Amino acid sequence: MTATPATPVAATLTSLVTRVRDRAAATPDAVAMRHKDLGIWKEVTWAAYWERAELVGHALLALGVEPGDRVAVHAENRPEWLYGDLGTLAARGVTVGLYPTNPPAEVAYLLADSGAKILIAEDQEQVDKALAVIGECPELRHVVYVEPRGIRGRYTDPRLMPWEELLALGAGHRERDPGALDARTAGAGPGDVATLIYTSGTTGPPKGVMLTLGNIEFAVETLVLGGGFASPPPSPSDLTLSYLPLCHVAERAFTVWFNAAAGVQVNFAESIDTVQANLREVQPTILFGVPRIWEKVLAQVDIRLESASPVKKAVGRFWLRVADRIGDTLVRTGGTHTAATRLLYAAGWVFCYRALRERLGMRRVRYAASGAAPIAPDVLKFYMGLGIPMHEVYGMSENTAIATANRPGRVRLGTVGEPHPGVELRIDEATGEIMTRHRGTFAGYWGRPRATADVLGPDGWLRTGDVGEWVDGTHVRITDRMKDVIITAGGKNVAPSEIENALKASPYVKEAVVIGDRRPYLVALIGIEPDTVGEWARRRRIPYTTYRDLSGKPETRALVQGVVDEVNTRFARAEQIKRFAFLPKELDHQDGELTATQKVKRGAVAELFEDLVEGMYAR
Repeated sequence: MTATPATPVAATLTSLVTRVRDRAAATPDAVAMRHKDLGIWKEVTWAAYWERAELVGHALLALGVEPGDRVAVHAENRPEWLYGDLGTLAARGVTVGLYPTNPPAEVAYLLADSGAKILIAEDQEQVDKALAVIGECPELRHVVYVEPRGIRGRYTDPRLMPWEELLALGAGHRERDPGALDARTAGAGPGDVATLIYTSGTTGPPKGVMLTLGNIEFAVETLVLGGGFASPPPSPSDLTLSYLPLCHVAERAFTVWFNAAAGVQVNFAESIDTVQANLREVQPTILFGVPRIWEKVLAQVDIRLESASPVKKAVGRFWLRVADRIGDTLVRTGGTHTAATRLLYAAGWVFCYRALRERLGMRRVRYAASGAAPIAPDVLKFYMGLGIPMHEVYGMSENTAIATANRPGRVRLGTVGEPHPGVELRIDEATGEIMTRHRGTFAGYWGRPRATADVLGPDGWLRTGDVGEWVDGTHVRITDRMKDVIITAGGKNVAPSEIENALKASPYVKEAVVIGDRRPYLVALIGIEPDTVGEWARRRRIPYTTYRDLSGKPETRALVQGVVDEVNTRFARAEQIKRFAFLPKELDHQDGELTATQKVKRGAVAELFEDLVEGMYAR
């Protein structure tokens, strides 16, 4: 497809659309993104990016999309996700993202609740889900599929349309009415809803968070243009790896918003399973991850080290102990090196750290962030000691991911940092709930005014549902979600996430669910990390067949008991785990035990494994 120059238009509201359009005009041949095709990295220039997004926008106009209509995208991270998102915004539609792992029942709920008129589905798997529930989605008129394999020639539903046909439809509409899309875009205002980002649904049906163009521009100004994260701010010389679901607000920020506003080059991972390999190929400079990712990488380091030769193992262990000392100092200094740590790190770089960071795919990372869920400070300290500038950040869909961040040189481990400029933050004196107020506060929950009123006051203060406290009057520490705080039978308030994160800092523990509300003591359901524990068992010649068999071994129980005993030493008696039971399987989204963002659904897990819980209290 031949790229056409961007068409100059009258000044309009600055948005993601105008930013990409203007960048395509200014630097048409620069690389906007890369993706793998048959094992080869393929480049997409800014001119090509805008060309395809513009065609999608024209096609949506041809299909009758009006301002405010919803267009859903159900796909892995790939260029077409961005084309669909930007084209929808250009047509003043509302993008609705679906997680690739959403089962058919959740697909039906999200499409019906949002009233999506058009669905862009990646492949046969996602098309099958949509067709299975399309009778429950009365507003859905068209299903556009990106990958034709297994669909073309076999499906006869008239609502199906291949991606190429959508682009051809857009090209025809642009030829007939070349100014139509620009005119539609020019009518946009800051109050226009740009996207619905659905909550994870840990305590009930997911709710559609309405983010406006104004909300997103505030996020762009704060995170990108204002340097709210990295220093110096993101630029076209930076690279990111896009691998977390794009319907999550954090990944949307690091992929779509950083790309459009700062020209950061996006590299799409082939899949979540190839992230480690893709990291090594790309060597990004800015890297965002949820705790599960950082914990997984740490576990893999442990596996590789234990599998190394005796000499390599001894050398690796030595330099990791040095890194731990460096990390301790960086924790005290807020992330700033001293003369001594610089010397230690320089020596470690020669003998260990450079090779290790190269293997991890983090040799060039100048800014790393963890967010979306709590993480154990020891995990963050590990990366800091390796020379990876790690920062815990905090935000949520309802405030466009803008609340607090640890800034370079002012890192306080165990906190989520300081409020961003332009953010008002207070902690309710009675409940300890964190509240925020700024221009990024959402417009409300889609179709749920009562639920909106429960969290958003008329004065603009947003109740986050997180319990926190000030540290030294500058940084915020989150203790737990209000709904998750445990009150034991003895009246002791316990924050389970702190205990769970301490357990999950072990490379042998993947999941930990602490239970004890109105109970005499705390117990835990623990899921082992199969790769790490499996390697541990192999080295000790302990035979096993399945996950359940491995977790049932007395040696495995003794291993995890040691982890529990060590963690218990860090907490008061009322906060210690008295007994634990192994989860008989890995928790799964499709089984209703995890959200699409891999957060544990506490209520569902406690109910599904009620016999295990009661067994721990019956003894």
